[in-house]
Amino acid sequence: MAAAETDSEVPCARCSDFLNFSAKDTAAKWLEVDNLHKEVYQHLACFVPKIYCLGPNLNPQNEDLLAQLLLQGPLEWYLCGEEPTVGLAKLEQSNQPSQLCGHVFKVGEPTYSCRDCAADPTCVLCMQCFLGSVHKEHRYRMTTSGGGGFCDCGDTEAWKKGPYCQKHEPNIGDSSQKDPLANLSEQMIDRTRNVFSIILKYAVDMLTWEKENELPEGLEPPARGDTYYCMLFNDEVHTYEQVIYTLQKAVNCTQKEAVSFATTVDRDGRKSVRFGDFQFCEQAKSVIVRNTSRQTKPLRVQVMHSSVVAHQCFALKALNWLGQIIRSSDALRRILCLVGLHQGPNGENSLVDTLMLCDSKMWKGARNVYHQLFMSSLLMDPKYKKLFAIQFAKNYRRLQTDFMEDDHERVVSVTSLSVQLFTAPTVARMLITEENLMTTIIQTFVDHLRHRDLQGRFQFERYTAQQAFKFRRVQSLIGDLKYVLISRPTEWSNELRDKFLEGFEAFLELLKCMQGMDPVVRQVGQHIEMEPEWEAAFTLQMKLTHIISMMQEWCASDERVLIEAYKKCLSALTHCHSGFTDGEQPITLTMCGHSVDTIRYCVSQEKVSIHLPVSRLLAGLHALLSKTEVAYRFPELLPLSELSPPMLIEHPLRCLVLCAQVHAGMWRRNGFSLVNQIYYYHNVKCRVEMFDKDLVMLQAGASMMDPNHFLMIVLSRFELFHIFSSADCRKRYGRENINKDVVQQNNTLIEEMLHLVIMVVGERYIAGVGQVESYDEIKREIIHQLCIRPMAHSELVKALPENENKETGMERVIDHVALFKKPGVTGRGLYKLRPECAKMFNLYFNHYSRADQSKAEEAQRKIKRQNGEDSVLPPPVPPHFCPLFGSLVNILQCDVLLGILGAVLQWAMEPSGGHWSESMLQRVLHLLGMGLVEEQQHLTGSTEDGISFNFTLKISRPGEAPGNTPSILALLETLQNAPHLEVHKDMIRWILKTVANIKTTRECTASASPADSSGHSQEETVRDKDKAERKRKAEMARLRREKIMAQMSEMQRHFINENKDLFQQSLEELDATTSTSLEHSSPSTCDSTLVCVGPRRWRAGASDRRQVVTCILCQEEQEIRADGKAMVLAAFVQRSTVMSKNRKRPPYNPDKYDPLFMHPDLSFGTHTGSCGHIMHSHCWQRYFEAVQAKEQRRQQRLRVHTSYDVENGEFLCPLCECLSNTVIPLLPLTKTTCSTEQPDQRQWINIISQQIKALHAARKKTNAEGVDDADSAEDCHPPDGFRLDHTPKNPYSGTIKEMLTTFGTATYKVGLKVHPNEQDARVPIMCWGSCAYTIQSIERLLVDEEKPLFGSLPCRQNDCLSSLTRFGSACWTASSQAVVHGHFIRLLAALVPDSQVENTPCILDIDMFHMLVSLVLSYPALHCLDSSGMSEDAAQLHLLHLVTIAHIVQILLTSIPEEVRMEQESGGAEREEEESVCLLYNTLRSHLSSGLHEVTSGWHLWHCVKTGILPYLRAAALFFHYLNGAPVPPELHGVGEWEALCGYLCLPSNPLQLYYNNLELLEPLLQGWCSHPGVLQALQSSTALIRFPRESNHLIELPEDYSALINQASSFTCPKSGGDKSRAPTLCLVCGAMLCSQSYCCQTELEGDDVGACTAHTFSCGAGVGIFLRVRESQVLFLAGKTKGCFYAPPYLDDYGETDQGLRRGNPLHLCQERYRKIQKLWRQHSITEEIGHAQEANQTLVGIDWQHL
Repeated sequence: MAAAETDSEVPCARCSDFLNFSAKDTAAKWLEVDNLHKEVYQHLACFVPKIYCLGPNLNPQNEDLLAQLLLQGPLEWYLCGEEPTVGLAKLEQSNQPSQLCGHVFKVGEPTYSCRDCAADPTCVLCMQCFLGSVHKEHRYRMTTSGGGGFCDCGDTEAWKKGPYCQKHEPNIGDSSQKDPLANLSEQMIDRTRNVFSIILKYAVDMLTWEKENELPEGLEPPARGDTYYCMLFNDEVHTYEQVIYTLQKAVNCTQKEAVSFATTVDRDGRKSVRFGDFQFCEQAKSVIVRNTSRQTKPLRVQVMHSSVVAHQCFALKALNWLGQIIRSSDALRRILCLVGLHQGPNGENSLVDTLMLCDSKMWKGARNVYHQLFMSSLLMDPKYKKLFAIQFAKNYRRLQTDFMEDDHERVVSVTSLSVQLFTAPTVARMLITEENLMTTIIQTFVDHLRHRDLQGRFQFERYTAQQAFKFRRVQSLIGDLKYVLISRPTEWSNELRDKFLEGFEAFLELLKCMQGMDPVVRQVGQHIEMEPEWEAAFTLQMKLTHIISMMQEWCASDERVLIEAYKKCLSALTHCHSGFTDGEQPITLTMCGHSVDTIRYCVSQEKVSIHLPVSRLLAGLHALLSKTEVAYRFPELLPLSELSPPMLIEHPLRCLVLCAQVHAGMWRRNGFSLVNQIYYYHNVKCRVEMFDKDLVMLQAGASMMDPNHFLMIVLSRFELFHIFSSADCRKRYGRENINKDVVQQNNTLIEEMLHLVIMVVGERYIAGVGQVESYDEIKREIIHQLCIRPMAHSELVKALPENENKETGMERVIDHVALFKKPGVTGRGLYKLRPECAKMFNLYFNHYSRADQSKAEEAQRKIKRQNGEDSVLPPPVPPHFCPLFGSLVNILQCDVLLGILGAVLQWAMEPSGGHWSESMLQRVLHLLGMGLVEEQQHLTGSTEDGISFNFTLKISRPGEAPGNTPSILALLETLQNAPHLEVHKDMIRWILKTVANIKTTRECTASASPADSSGHSQEETVRDKDKAERKRKAEMARLRREKIMAQMSEMQRHFINENKDLFQQSLEELDATTSTSLEHSSPSTCDSTLVCVGPRRWRAGASDRRQVVTCILCQEEQEIRADGKAMVLAAFVQRSTVMSKNRKRPPYNPDKYDPLFMHPDLSFGTHTGSCGHIMHSHCWQRYFEAVQAKEQRRQQRLRVHTSYDVENGEFLCPLCECLSNTVIPLLPLTKTTCSTEQPDQRQWINIISQQIKALHAARKKTNAEGVDDADSAEDCHPPDGFRLDHTPKNPYSGTIKEMLTTFGTATYKVGLKVHPNEQDARVPIMCWGSCAYTIQSIERLLVDEEKPLFGSLPCRQNDCLSSLTRFGSACWTASSQAVVHGHFIRLLAALVPDSQVENTPCILDIDMFHMLVSLVLSYPALHCLDSSGMSEDAAQLHLLHLVTIAHIVQILLTSIPEEVRMEQESGGAEREEEESVCLLYNTLRSHLSSGLHEVTSGWHLWHCVKTGILPYLRAAALFFHYLNGAPVPPELHGVGEWEALCGYLCLPSNPLQLYYNNLELLEPLLQGWCSHPGVLQALQSSTALIRFPRESNHLIELPEDYSALINQASSFTCPKSGGDKSRAPTLCLVCGAMLCSQSYCCQTELEGDDVGACTAHTFSCGAGVGIFLRVRESQVLFLAGKTKGCFYAPPYLDDYGETDQGLRRGNPLHLCQERYRKIQKLWRQHSITEEIGHAQEANQTLVGIDWQHL
């Protein structure tokens, strides 16, 4: 009891404390005291525990109010010295507004970077600044922020131009240089410094406090309670599921609570899971630790005293408060920076340092708060930003080491601030020179990768998970290095040179550790057992690629640096080589009269590595020497004479030979890891610093060697030397006994070797090697990509290497080389090569893969053939070499190469028995072509060049004696007529022609005679002849084609004439909507009789009724007859809200719901669709049973969702794989006769009323069997010919009856979401409802697409409607007759009062078309008892008239009052209609005195009626057309339809005549309808009435610019977890709701399963079907039910006509209306589920996704 008493006293005591408290007085007291620090701490010690952490559930609103009053209040008073609101406002006024925006990004907020003006890609703007800046007119990139960065608007270093938006534009007269403290008084500065230093110190102490049970000195509370929290901390090791499960066990909470705990821990970094005494909390802690320590380290849990937690809560609040206060003034900000960076008297760490160094010990929430404070203070003050950067660099090593041990993501680590500091060029340069930052970063990086082999190289073999984690962490250091290097210096100081070169040396040390890592040895005999680890090395290479490129760019910007770097790199390479002597013995090679000394080395036997970064860096620097012309200006400073070319080329050559041998299949046993390495070596991500540089290195080496020596070494490394050096190499393999595989391998190696020579001589598109700019390089890349095929922008971007700014430089080139073709509704925009660029095509382009090469060759030859040109693909004219590489052309005319070429041509003399290959010959011809092109260039260029390079002379020389081998030219002459070389003829011819031209040119220049045209004219005459020949052949082929086509069509005509009947029939079958054939077949019927309802309706003859169809499963033909085998149509029934006008309607209870009357808001209906494929019912049953059996077997094997759910009766149509869940039986047209005498409307209603009375009486009688109640039975005799006891004969065969039940039950089951029950009275109602709903939805669809009512429906919808309506007219036979009678009686009673029926709905609550369909389809059950000769057709007509009048009344009751407008009097034409409408309206007003407003304009009312009733009439026409099979008058195929519709439906063109012709009957009915209490209620209620015509539903309007959506989503918070940002905000396109998808917080329970927000929403908004836009991913999501879903292309496209799913490219996106309309059409057609089915069948990965959790 005692405890309870004290409990109740505490709040009172606390309240009195709080009420008597005055912030002003406290502040005044503080001004007096000497030791302010102590006073403030006492105040906090007293009040903080009274406000915070008083119980298990924290109450933030309450706490914030009290903290503001008791804690922040006095501090603000003290600071301002007056009322804080006034004081802070004054400060704000005197403050110069900052030019820096500094807006900190929320998660998912859009950020914009200008690709033209940003200094680097990390410079971004927020949306507001972007829209007010010049950059929105430039090329920009849009991304979503991961949170934590800030807007760079106003930072002049971040932008090349346009640094300010309109809002942050500085004032011209602004002297922003003056000290912001100048505006403050001395006292104010002192007071501020005092408060800031105390509060910041307090916050830092509390956040870095590690004791759980005591507080820092001065903060001990006066009265210490005994309450503790069990605090759970976040880590990145355990999953959500593990945490939830553990919490449920440890603190026995529900799953919901556990999920909420886990979400908070993940968001804030910690959460108390238990509150109470020490023991109680300790017990929970031990359970948590025990449960989570099995596989991994346990979750971190602490039991903390409540006062410690309270002070930590306030410490966070205090930091937030500091952040807010300094916003009002730059001066306050500067004082805070000063306090934070102030070091102790003995050089102790400043507060900022303390926070940084304790970063990894803090929890997530605390880190976020102090990082935000740093951003809004230190980083916003340019002076202190530099000081902070220096501290950051000093602590860099420790921070990174802490980060390696920390298991939180980098986003919440203080190391992530490096991006804000290092990307500012001035700061970065300062840190390099003053803090030696480059060296620090690189050394830290090397230190953390400790795994080395004996040679000191990195070793990633047998990498543990721990090391892999660390390796991922270490990569962030490379990112920091990239930031430091991202902007190149324009001016170099001596310090910068020295420090950069020091950093460069450190970088070379790093590269030396990579040189030769992961070496491989060829496996011979048996396959490798374990795939070696190769990915880590390549990850490292990829991450360093840009760094290496940037290092080279830095070197290139200063000559002295370049020379020094080159020397350092060369000595590093020499050092590497000295360690690589693998017992290599020297040997001498001799060939073609040349000899060279080299070493014996076989790639196929020794170790070889693909990683050679030091060689490649040297190659890059060597090319730069040439590009910057340093090599020519300061040759004396360069060690070029010391270079040993064979050493330079050795390792790159080995690497290229390795690739060749892998191609040749010699390394198959080394597994996939090697194949992958070779793939990446050539891949666009790595090739710039791998493959390309190896080529440059070979070119550099070869340019300094004798070309013969170079080629001999190449042959030796390719292990081909023995083939070409032997004396009789031209007679290859005379002996038969050589191993086939070896020959094959050698062939491939020769091809690869020739390809390498082509590349070494021909690749000149690297600046420094050839005389080109980067522009030419990109241009050539793009041309060669587009030579393969036209490509989309994104494909081209992927095929081009990106620089460090993620730019490829493509935009400035693309329009010169390609034409853009816009996309249609699907597909994407494509770039197509301009024809004039095709001449640059080089078949042996070095970046083609083999597949690309063959595709490009084929495409180019095809284009040439189409243009009627020669299909030869000669080598293009290359640019000139730079002087440093100039000697490379001599390779083409050196003896060794000519020997090789001659040998191959000699082999080609005889057909290949596998001894040479086509591609080998092709490469030889290409090399010859290159020589000739080169010679032509030399000739047209300067004179002395032409003499030194004489290729034609060399190839015309025969070999020396004794061999006397024929010359190359002679070989070619012979080969051009060889029959086995048909493919190469055109190339050989081209070579011979070119040789002739060159000879002529040389002769001409020698004799200097002007006659040089002869060679050309001769060539032209040959070409003209060729052209003429081609033309003649093409003409012949065309004539032959035409003749054949004429013969075929003649044969078809004969066949059709002979089999006329057959064709007539199948045409009718195919298209029941076209009535032309029927009209011609009965010429006697004139158009006036084309009526689809009533006694005068068109009747089908026997031949028209006959319908023969084919079963898709057994291919048998079958006539559709009522007594024959049942034929069925695959169908899909689904609930739908597509036409709903009220999505808020609460769900009904399916067991009690009565669906007889459909409400006009159509809030949900049942839609039936079909793919139109027909089967026998027994064939279908067999097929379905097989599907079921297969599914059961699958369940035992593996539980994987299929795209259809067999348990729910789903299957795929056997022909088109369309999702179906039932079948509709096909029925014949019913045969009807009609006597001439038929009752009029009044008589008919009387007869029906009597029949109904008789039914009522009979029903009473059966209910009251035992009671003698003769009187009542006497009252009503049934009318003549109405036999109550008559049981009609069921006209249908057994199988048809069975199928009637099957489809009826399926519609009932799906439509009401209940278990199937064929006896239920609601089965027929659901079938009629589905028929009506489907017709209505198709009528709306036709209106929306502006198509005519008839003649435009596809076959499948036509068949579906026809079978659905005929099924409707027969489904009463499958139910009990009494039930159907009951339905008919209740339906009719809603229009014709019946005393026996209660609770009839009011006329405004009934959808009249549903009413009409149900009445017409239930009437046959009554009619079959009537033998008086009254026809069913008359009944249909009377029902139509009655319902039509009711609908007109409905329209008038809900009509909108006219707007004041010009009276649009129509001439006399519609005067009669207008008068009759006015009359009727006034009659209604008289019945509903207060309900209806006055309307004077007859025109307005008639307009309301006419437009309102049109959808109903159109739907009725469709319904009766399919029900009675009446052909359609041709006018209805058009658009002007009112008269034709009325005629077709047997209605007067002024429907109001129906009322006035039967006044005495309808007047009382009208009065009855209006007197229903529901009518007045509805008219007077506040909810909106359903007005007619009902507007079609649309998907929501989307903004034109996608970033507006991203912005909307970034401000959307999760509705469940207090203001937390949603990770996957998802927009419902049907109703516009934003949902928090794919997260635990918003899961709800639905029918026993946990489902995500989207799935739950589909059930309330779309009856189980949903269309969503995932805003952050920019993709559309289709969902159906809980297990089905797929992703669909979004309707947003960039300027290149492409979608950007996942927002990876970041191009601005705009709404494409056509694509959005396409999605809308899918929705309106009810095809979403079908689309999902097709997508899941096509892509099995979709099936494995847990759609219900989205």
